[in-house]
Amino acid sequence: MNLFDELKWRGLVFDATDGLADAFDKERVTAYIGFDPTASSLHIGNLLGLVTLARLQRYGHSPIAIAGGGTGMIGDPSGKSQERRLLTPEQINQHLDSIKPQLAQFLDFDRPDNPARVVNNADWLASLDLLGFLRDTGKHFTVNYMLQKESVNRRLESADGISYTEFSYLLLQARDFLELFDRFGCTLQMGGSDQWGNITAGIELIRKVRGKKVHGLVTPLVTTASGAKFGKSEGDAIWLDPTRTLRSEFRNFWLNTDDRDVIAYLKYFTFLTRSEIDDLEAQLRSAPEKREAQRVLAASVTTLVHGAEDATRAESANILLFGATTLSGSVDDAPHVADQLLAIAADVPSTTMAAADFDGEGVGVVDFVSRAIAASRSEARRLVQQGGVSVNDRKIADPNARLTRGDAIDGRVFLLKKGSRQRFVIRLA
Repeated sequence: MNLFDELKWRGLVFDATDGLADAFDKERVTAYIGFDPTASSLHIGNLLGLVTLARLQRYGHSPIAIAGGGTGMIGDPSGKSQERRLLTPEQINQHLDSIKPQLAQFLDFDRPDNPARVVNNADWLASLDLLGFLRDTGKHFTVNYMLQKESVNRRLESADGISYTEFSYLLLQARDFLELFDRFGCTLQMGGSDQWGNITAGIELIRKVRGKKVHGLVTPLVTTASGAKFGKSEGDAIWLDPTRTLRSEFRNFWLNTDDRDVIAYLKYFTFLTRSEIDDLEAQLRSAPEKREAQRVLAASVTTLVHGAEDATRAESANILLFGATTLSGSVDDAPHVADQLLAIAADVPSTTMAAADFDGEGVGVVDFVSRAIAASRSEARRLVQQGGVSVNDRKIADPNARLTRGDAIDGRVFLLKKGSRQRFVIRLA
């Protein structure tokens, strides 16, 4: 398959300009995706764009990742019902320092024919003067044209409306495309489907001021089969930074993928071949209880984001925490089990409590749960009473129960289970 057919088979072409398939066949296309530094880490909502850029490079085309130090000063209204909180220049620079290595992780900068680039659009946007920008960029767009864009139109219908600041975002992104066209011969901008209006504005600007035809391609916005927003777990974003989302939690997110979503995610987020994914789809139909497709998805994406060594560590941690091995074995096994749990503590949700607290009468289970999972005492009590808490494989439903050092595995560590999917290692020191 050529690249366009590959993207279509993977379900990654939501919309595209006419002639893009021919461009992929006839020339080396330079393409870009922008990533605004709205946080100190990218998250898996950004992952589709990163993998798509990497896929494009593997087909011999040239990828550019924009770290949006300029547009990040404004904030993209696309997909937002309210005005974004403006970040300070210091915050943006700190975020850029964090996300640039994440962008670089997916791209190859040493390929002789099509090396990747990471650029910061503040390099040109920050030096624009207002009058020059209005004359050279703003004059090419009517207000009527801008009002027709979904990102603007939707905000106009909201109670808060849209500020002139965010209204101008479309012009800044159009200017990005023009700058990349002039500097690097970039002829393709990609993004999520909510970016189509911004992308076509850049296409229109280049047509008007350079008389050239360039292209746009947008991927679908990823959701789950249940309709939930992709990339959330227990209400929190899944970050690429392992200090914000532990590697074991990252792997677990993919491992818990719904059967209805897993084949689509294998196509979106991995480099497995069509035959490999077809085989996994057949296994999913014949033996869904084995969850082989989910295991391959979790291993592939965790390796892609965190590397093979850390992916293996995350898998080992999950096997220990969620495997069939019981923790209530013989006393002789306790030192080995404790050593294993302590070895993975840095890779899983964990905390440290003072060993002396567990001497004498010990610590009440409600207090223990509250401290371990950073919950209120009332929430911890409710979890215990509802039967949602196990300590070292022992269900505890009595909120008046207490834990002593003798209850810890080898006197050194506890494993707390909250429901069926959450595990916490508590070290005694």
